[in-house]
Amino acid sequence: MTRTVYIGGAGKTRRIAIGGDAPVTVQTMWKEAITGLDADTEKRTELVKKINSLQVLGCDILRFAVPDMDSARALCAIAAETTMPLVADIHFDYRLALECLKGDVAAIRINPGNIGKREYVEAVVNACREKSVAIRIGVNTGSLPRDLEAQVEAGSIGRSAALAETAVREAAVFNELNFDQVVVSMKASSVQETIDANETFAKKYDIPLHIGVTEAGPLISGIVKSTLAFSTLLKEGIGSTIRVSLSSTPENEVIAGREILYECGKRSGGVRIVSCPRCGRQGFDVHAFVNRWQNELLSLNKNITVAVMGCVVNGPGEGKHADIGIAGAGGKVIIFKKGEIVCTIDEKDADKVFREELQTL
Repeated sequence: MTRTVYIGGAGKTRRIAIGGDAPVTVQTMWKEAITGLDADTEKRTELVKKINSLQVLGCDILRFAVPDMDSARALCAIAAETTMPLVADIHFDYRLALECLKGDVAAIRINPGNIGKREYVEAVVNACREKSVAIRIGVNTGSLPRDLEAQVEAGSIGRSAALAETAVREAAVFNELNFDQVVVSMKASSVQETIDANETFAKKYDIPLHIGVTEAGPLISGIVKSTLAFSTLLKEGIGSTIRVSLSSTPENEVIAGREILYECGKRSGGVRIVSCPRCGRQGFDVHAFVNRWQNELLSLNKNITVAVMGCVVNGPGEGKHADIGIAGAGGKVIIFKKGEIVCTIDEKDADKVFREELQTL
């Protein structure tokens, strides 16, 4: 079992445990610049609403890129208005981390290797220690130290071994500074390299690991790669927090992450959606209904299964275990609960009646 690292707890921010016997958390990263949002109240309010929606969907931690001082000040302003733990992603300039630490930012993501002088790293560590803020070390195969990159190119070590060794070196800096509130991530765009690096590190250290396949690609390929990597590592007890890195929306990253955790037995409860793929028998537009309802259903504080089926072959027969379901039936639509039809309606009334029946659960 790993040590426990705590993030959040300042201001409105909720406190979350990472590692130890705490549940595996889901992270995503905001996809847009936040420059100027400290002064633009209207846009900041809209962003906070979106953050809160992500939280309801199942997001536990949200990371923001902080490339400049304007972004650092904006992140402080945002953190003051949400309960979501926010992580500042810092590269190269340690002063950006110090600026973020003036607010209620929950964690700092840095690499000592690209921050520069040891005194800069110490300044960040001391500020984090003073505010009880955790640090995440993020190591990717695209940013290996020169000596390790040379060894990889020469074929003397593999890329996954170089990734793990880089993480060891970075973590050693914090150990020397007697700072243990650290989370490590080692990410490659290769599934096997990601697995191997995390397995190697986890055998030797009790530091919680943030796992993910970096630059995993668009929706389908990214989910496939992430699922393969996560299911392998989580089965071995490796991984305290995850991010599905997709060329897609933060919402899709969160949904993919929570679904992977459900199927790996690392998360329970909430709304489960089962739906048929649709075929020539369909009497109901399953795809359109799921697209309209998915986020709303997943945001509900209910422990239920919802079935969306195209025809009576699949529903209510194959969906009879569902707490509530909807399916096509000739020119009509049926709504059923636990396999029993409760009403038959016109498709134009499907959303209205489904909502009414859903509210009775």
